[in-house]
Amino acid sequence: MRTDSLFYEIFQTDPNIVFELINRPSPRNTTYSFTSVEVKETSFRMDGILVPPIYATNLPIVFVEVQGYKDTKRILYSSLFSQIFLYLHDYQPVNDWVAVLIFTKRNLDPGLPNQYQDFANSQRFVRIYLDELNQAKNLSLGLSLLQLIGMKAELAADSARELIARTRQELTDANAQRKFIELIETVFVYKFPQLSREDIETMFGLNELKQTRVYQEAKAEGLEEGRQEGVEEGELRGKLAAVPLLLKAGIKPEEIAQQLGIDLAAVQKIAQQQ
Repeated sequence: MRTDSLFYEIFQTDPNIVFELINRPSPRNTTYSFTSVEVKETSFRMDGILVPPIYATNLPIVFVEVQGYKDTKRILYSSLFSQIFLYLHDYQPVNDWVAVLIFTKRNLDPGLPNQYQDFANSQRFVRIYLDELNQAKNLSLGLSLLQLIGMKAELAADSARELIARTRQELTDANAQRKFIELIETVFVYKFPQLSREDIETMFGLNELKQTRVYQEAKAEGLEEGRQEGVEEGELRGKLAAVPLLLKAGIKPEEIAQQLGIDLAAVQKIAQQQ
């Protein structure tokens, strides 16, 4: 199965799962945003990066790479570290960094090449094997969701039913509950491509749940939030597009940031590019 977009959706919905994976709880990890970034010089695209807000210089940038197939060319590690250091060169962040490499199965790991052995026991670099999460008990909802991805097909259905039941018990916010249940569905869409989403809903008895008033209201609330985020993102792009013209007009970056209501660092980055 093609897993890149699946993990992107999971980590974008709940970035906290990454911190749980690497056992680095942070009281401020909810401030992170998860995005995919292209490194310009070589057109590398990283699976995902957790980026703290611009003012949180004490929090690390977290690079996330997912490997769900055999690395026949044996370029996985060289590509990963090249992407990281090119990103650091391109964007010049002041934050420290951590890299997380997630394998759906341990046997997909070709082993760390000699050239990168300095990272073997480094706190900067963590390797995770989802099939070994099966051995762990009392996992959080987020880690149980990742466990489901690496689980054998014959065990996955029962585990998914248990996870849905836990979700309905542990998540009291209706919108958060809806989003998580939809993530469980999405995992099964990827894991069993021969099944339609309707088949999966029937398998887990979700048809009736989705017709309830609470679920419908949560879905409507989620759609409204999505529309609002889209509007705000569009407004930001429009403001950033105006920055080069204002700079050419001789207006100082500090004044541009204040007048447009955007981060000064974003304006300064555009100024450096010019």
